Amino acid sequence: MGFPVSLRVDDEDVPEQAADAVFAWLREVDARFSPYRPDSEVCRYDRGELQRHELSGDLVEVLDLCEHYRRATGGAFDARLPGRGLDPNAVVKGWSVQRAADLLRAAGARRFVLNAGGDVVAAGGPWRVGVRHPEHADKLCTVLELTDGAVATSARYERGDHILDGRTGRPATGLLSLTVVASSSLTEADSVATAAFAMGAEGIGWAASLPGCEVFAVDAGGQVLRTEGFPVAREDPAPG
Repeated sequence: MGFPVSLRVDDEDVPEQAADAVFAWLREVDARFSPYRPDSEVCRYDRGELQRHELSGDLVEVLDLCEHYRRATGGAFDARLPGRGLDPNAVVKGWSVQRAADLLRAAGARRFVLNAGGDVVAAGGPWRVGVRHPEHADKLCTVLELTDGAVATSARYERGDHILDGRTGRPATGLLSLTVVASSSLTEADSVATAAFAMGAEGIGWAASLPGCEVFAVDAGGQVLRTEGFPVAREDPAPG
């Protein structure tokens, strides 16, 4: 899926097969939903080889989520950008990792952290989660404390200007990074973080208005903005 995945389970009575199931599921997701694998369900649907009624329930769910966020952002978030094929990855990542966390819970795990490329599902905390500084790879811009919930960050530091504003087709450059903590799921945290980043500075207020979401953002000028309920664990390191 293009990012490292790590798992820590502190429950002693959870079988090792639970962790195996997590990684098997993520490998399955990569095969089925990758826009870079010609034989994936996503690519076959994009080429017209599959009709909507022939899709798996999972892909229908993902596409419905993509459409929800497209409408909610006025088109800033869009899985179908001009000149590009269907790419639902902005939803698939959080959705699939949340499903993996659900597998752990079903196996009896109560205290764990699942980290997928910096996006985290945590249970049974408190856990401390660091958010990378958007301009300095060896620094953190904040550390948060998470008991049960999810955190996701969208930024430009790993893949450059890869998030496009669907309203203009141009890279979203109004923010350096935006982190969302969601009490519900990583599906929401990751989708909202990406969608808000695509909106630019206005996305901060939009994300903050959503029930159960807390936001930490660094704008293009380096200014830090965060909602009152963002679960900061200690005094923020200086962003400069």
